[in-house]
Amino acid sequence: MDNIFKVRSMSLWIFIVPFFAVNACLILITEFHGLFPNKEDILHNTFPYFDGGASISRTARVFPTYLIFKPAMFVTSYLLIRYWLFNRSIVNEIHGTHKFTKKFVFFGVGSAVCLIIHSIFLGIKFDYDLYKLFRRVIMLIFIIFEIVAQAYLVATLYSFRDKISNYINTKILFIKILLISILIMVAVISIPIISLPGNDFFGFNLKFFKHALEWNYFVGVISFYLLTYLMWKKN
Repeated sequence: MDNIFKVRSMSLWIFIVPFFAVNACLILITEFHGLFPNKEDILHNTFPYFDGGASISRTARVFPTYLIFKPAMFVTSYLLIRYWLFNRSIVNEIHGTHKFTKKFVFFGVGSAVCLIIHSIFLGIKFDYDLYKLFRRVIMLIFIIFEIVAQAYLVATLYSFRDKISNYINTKILFIKILLISILIMVAVISIPIISLPGNDFFGFNLKFFKHALEWNYFVGVISFYLLTYLMWKKN
């Protein structure tokens, strides 16, 4: 099962590359201030996972952090495309034609394309509301496509779990189902709140909530791939 080995190793890199890149950008912009020619880009005393002091794009769109972030996202996008195609091969090889195969490939590859587009335009400044809306829509589509693809893939594997019981750790498969369920519930609850105009919600600052949610949701989304690595058995 060469495809299983490829998916297993690839999924680990899909977790490591963006996790390292995003947090490297955060460390640089908060701790290594001498690297930034524009002192307005520097951040102080923030750990956005908890306090929501900055968005991911705020830490990654300036020089020199975008030199880490953009290449890392391009590599991640390439790996994502191959990941979803190899999963299609695994399903076809073990189960044959499945009703969800085309769906998880479509949404999975689509999410990777959106990530490429977002990375290309990140840091490019145009003072147009339509451009800002375009960037936000692309990022929203990426998140939706990624979650939908993950849900369809998990549903596909679960539907013939008996056939792959010798290849996977079924407990990890159930953890992946739990993770996807949590991500979907958080999205359903949060989207109406973060879509509210302004940043005040009954005295609560939505700006910091949005940023903290973004960082932690990012970890949740890529943790799916770490679980993929753990799910498929080494031998």
